[in-house]
Amino acid sequence: MACSDITQGIGKQCTNTLGGVQKIYIFNHLEDPFTISSDGSEATAMNILLTQSFEFEIFGPGNILNQDIPDNDNFTKVNTQTITLLLPRMSASKHATINLLIESRPMAVVKDRNGEYHAVGIGINLNEGIKFGSVLTTGGAQGDFNGYTLTGTSIVKDLAPILDSATVTAFLATVQANV
Repeated sequence: MACSDITQGIGKQCTNTLGGVQKIYIFNHLEDPFTISSDGSEATAMNILLTQSFEFEIFGPGNILNQDIPDNDNFTKVNTQTITLLLPRMSASKHATINLLIESRPMAVVKDRNGEYHAVGIGINLNEGIKFGSVLTTGGAQGDFNGYTLTGTSIVKDLAPILDSATVTAFLATVQANV
């Protein structure tokens, strides 16, 4: 007996996608920041208490959102979401922000290079946020990377819900200007 029935297939896919992360928006932890569809695939509305988010400007390769759902041999479903962000050039103000990220359990919306907005650290009945860690490096040679490699991990049940267009519009209105 099946626990769930598949309701549709996936057609042939075109080769017009791009890998990587284009933007990341981080906001303070909020219980149920989005209304999630019953199948967990889409965020269809935003909680009115979500009034501030902050864009972390990123560029180049190495900025990644991975979602890993291993087999269910233990009769469980666990999705480990991992965000990797490269933030160049160290500064005192960045140190302060990184310290706050590490001390808190924020949530995020990640915009991929295909224009999809993924709500990370958020799921149906499981909104634990993201646990961040950081590695700071000055590099050894003059051409080496100098900055922060942030790694954020969240454990939820389903794949990150994708924001529908109206929710994207509402969410982007919360983004604060960078200084």
